[in-house]
Amino acid sequence: MTTSAASDVYYDPYDVRLNADPYPMFKRLREQEPLYYNEQHDFYALSRFEDVNAALLDHGTYSSAKGAIIELIKADIPIPPGVLIFEDPPIHDIHRKLLSRMFTPRKIRELEDKIREFCARSLDPHVGTGKLDFIADIGAQMPMRVIGMLLGIPEQDQEAIRDFANEQMRTEEGKPMKAASEGMDTGDIFGAYIDWRVEHPSDDIMTELLNVEFTDDTGTVRHLTREELLTYVNVVSGAGNETTTRLIGWAGKVLAEHPDQRRQLVQDPKLIPNAVEELLRFEPPAPHVARYVTRDVELHGRTVPQGSAMMLLIGSANRDHRHFAPDGDVFDIHRDTRQHLTFSVGTHYCLGSALARLEGRIALEEILKRFPEWEVDLSTAKLSPTSTVRGWETLPATTR
Repeated sequence: MTTSAASDVYYDPYDVRLNADPYPMFKRLREQEPLYYNEQHDFYALSRFEDVNAALLDHGTYSSAKGAIIELIKADIPIPPGVLIFEDPPIHDIHRKLLSRMFTPRKIRELEDKIREFCARSLDPHVGTGKLDFIADIGAQMPMRVIGMLLGIPEQDQEAIRDFANEQMRTEEGKPMKAASEGMDTGDIFGAYIDWRVEHPSDDIMTELLNVEFTDDTGTVRHLTREELLTYVNVVSGAGNETTTRLIGWAGKVLAEHPDQRRQLVQDPKLIPNAVEELLRFEPPAPHVARYVTRDVELHGRTVPQGSAMMLLIGSANRDHRHFAPDGDVFDIHRDTRQHLTFSVGTHYCLGSALARLEGRIALEEILKRFPEWEVDLSTAKLSPTSTVRGWETLPATTR
């Protein structure tokens, strides 16, 4: 085991046992090694809120252009144009603007009734059975239906598309993601749907992307190329499925561990939006992002050399007592959590944050309405095998 600066503090994003509960180590990093270096995997890491927040805002120094995942930065593979989270301004701003018109507050608000319907369809068959799997029965169902509807994927194909998106993030135990060695998937699986939409336009994201005209970084006014279209749809599909699924899973586990707070939500559903914020802070589905350091940087009395890979530990920053007093490791649905970093900040602030919040709120409202009491069975639950997104693959519960 490689340690940092002759210390026994050790963080490894590929260590399955460590990532089962990374928070004690995150706390040690914040207090003992706020700038951490892992020799084995050759990356630096920042863990305090102030440092992570500043790095996320400084895209000139901490670049996304080589990827936002350690494995991709190390592999130095070509990034397809249109992968927003793997781009810097000005090209990032051009590409983001194309998608942002499809995630306006009005368009998100209009989804509420449909999201509620998807939740009811998923949850109603389990009423009275005494059991519910927070992933299989709701977390992996509702977000898939929502993003499939937005994209224009036929309902009978949505599970296959969801599983394709999830598979791109999967890893074998202790190993990096496959994209680092095999290259990023270009989204060819969506080709047939795009071809269909050319002849059969509809009110969905694919049709909008097919028709949009924009000025690219060379000043040329044009439509998206087929490669760009495939990449955009692939990005939206993956982002819209995995993280919201994990949020719902964490809601199941954390509220089972805090039954008094869960009962407050049952008694007063107006508390649910803030509870969603606290869940996002307390158990962020994406607990870290990575950046490529474009110049030498002085941090905590040491120099991080140009060309280094830097991990920004969002899950640690979200629990830093310097920002979340008095104790960031305490779950509290009454906490003011608006400054958490789960959706990032600045240039890469999550385009789908409003949708994720809406889905999280409605899912909790509908779950609590039907199942005010539950206990999770951690002996049969399984964490998802990925080094990028942290959450449950299965989370069975007994309900009453």
